[in-house]
Amino acid sequence: MMQVRSASTASPDRLENEDLVLRFGPLVGVLDGATVPDGFDTGCVHGPVWYVRHLAARIGLAQAARPAATLMSNLAAAVLAVRADHGGVCDLDHPGTPSATVCLLREDGDRADFLVLCDSPLVLDVGGRIRVVSDDRLETALAELRSVARTVPAGGRDDRATVGGDDRAAADDPAVRFRRAVTVQRERMNRTHGYWVAASDPEAAYHAVTGTVPLHGPDALRRAVLLSDGASSAVDQFGLFDWDGLLDLVTTAGPAALIERVRAAERDHPDRLRRHKRSDDASVVLCEFPTGKKPYDSGA
Repeated sequence: MMQVRSASTASPDRLENEDLVLRFGPLVGVLDGATVPDGFDTGCVHGPVWYVRHLAARIGLAQAARPAATLMSNLAAAVLAVRADHGGVCDLDHPGTPSATVCLLREDGDRADFLVLCDSPLVLDVGGRIRVVSDDRLETALAELRSVARTVPAGGRDDRATVGGDDRAAADDPAVRFRRAVTVQRERMNRTHGYWVAASDPEAAYHAVTGTVPLHGPDALRRAVLLSDGASSAVDQFGLFDWDGLLDLVTTAGPAALIERVRAAERDHPDRLRRHKRSDDASVVLCEFPTGKKPYDSGA
């Protein structure tokens, strides 16, 4: 059976952790709730912490009830169950409805199944080779939004042909650009040409990145690290090391050591922050498989 170590901490400037680490028997996961920017409505009386807790519980119940079902199917069932948990008091079609990224790994006999939805990546050591499983659709959408945000009116309507004068001046205001970007990002959530995330539509689960790796043989899974984007920023935002280095650090020093490195980078390199947050919640889960060779094994 896989051995699991984990760490998860809230952003230093927030009281609640919107990430959540889960483990239900052979299933482990990381959920990252979407922070609601100040001044934005969600149509919901619940927040991201409530959402990730309920989604995690529902994923666990789905796994217990249908252990042989695919991760996509169980995630879809969990999202549908959380819709009912809202109790009919929320507008679940609101573009700002609570949502979360999902990264799951499940030990299943002679294989391990995985699922990645939105920007919480999975790093695998498969037969001594590093493989990164990621869902880049949100990052692609954000790159497009950076250009759109300067010209789309704050209400969200793309009317670039009429932007001029005072509108152009307003578009240079960082607060205005941010508001426009969030508005357009919400419009692209769970859309074919946008990005997919767990929210209120179970269909999103079937757009996740999924796969299977063996647990025995020369290409067996030896180690896996599940990350929220607040932790993966060590590589893709701050460039502290590559994915191999991240995996080795977490294996030798533990998941908390990676989060400590990220916190130091957030303090020392604020110029590298790509989003509106000064820091982010961070979660790391390390799974080790005793049947696989350790990185330091000679093979003899």
